[in-house]
Amino acid sequence: MHRTTLLKPRRNRSADSLVRLKDLTIFLARMSNPIRIGLVGDFDANVPAHRAIPLALGMAAKAVDCIVKWEWIGTDEIHGSERLESLNGLWCVPASPYRNMQGALSAIKYARENKRPFLGTCGGFQHAVIEYARCVLGWQDADHAETSPDALRAVIAPLTCSLVEKTDRIRFQPGSKLAAAYESLQAEEGYHCRYGLNPAFQRTLLNNGLQATAFDAAGDVRAVELEGHPFFVATLFQPERRALQGRPVPVAVAFVRAMLTGASTA
Repeated sequence: MHRTTLLKPRRNRSADSLVRLKDLTIFLARMSNPIRIGLVGDFDANVPAHRAIPLALGMAAKAVDCIVKWEWIGTDEIHGSERLESLNGLWCVPASPYRNMQGALSAIKYARENKRPFLGTCGGFQHAVIEYARCVLGWQDADHAETSPDALRAVIAPLTCSLVEKTDRIRFQPGSKLAAAYESLQAEEGYHCRYGLNPAFQRTLLNNGLQATAFDAAGDVRAVELEGHPFFVATLFQPERRALQGRPVPVAVAFVRAMLTGASTA
């Protein structure tokens, strides 16, 4: 009787060592070079979104396996790019009117022009639209109806139905960064806002690179993304509120991953 012996393929120990060394190198690089995020807005511990954002970023860092450090940057602290240059990304947070609207707009412009990952939620969405209208479309009189109720070109206007402490189902545009982040074409998210995109200016605003990528059941725009930018996403809803319930925030994970990718290729 002949016995056949199956020989196991010999492991390439040198190759295994190189893989482990590469993994260790990436790990050490991430530990020594944390992702740095600027939270643009005027911190108020009474605002649920402000309490939620650090939690959301903490969970995102764990999901992506990196170190994330964030700092609050008051809108009245921004007088140029110096305060922003060391940051990997910017998150323009809820709770406007801001102390200094121009400070918020300057931060958004910096992220847009310098291809820094940007996330805007609620007030951040509203001011991302205003910045785009003023600086890309040249509408210097574009404004926010909350702070300039008599503005002739209020690109941000009162919502037909207030969305203060409301939850609603949102539909994502296929192929958008939001759809990729959620791995779905719909989600249910919370709001705390009274102002949104003015339908009177919507067609022109969303026909020059700024794209609507999320809608409510009535078809109203609830998020925008900037074409050709590594990550420029602004939502009228407040996805960070998930973190207060201990739930991961998909768009925060995508935001951190975009910064990590940018840092590794810089």
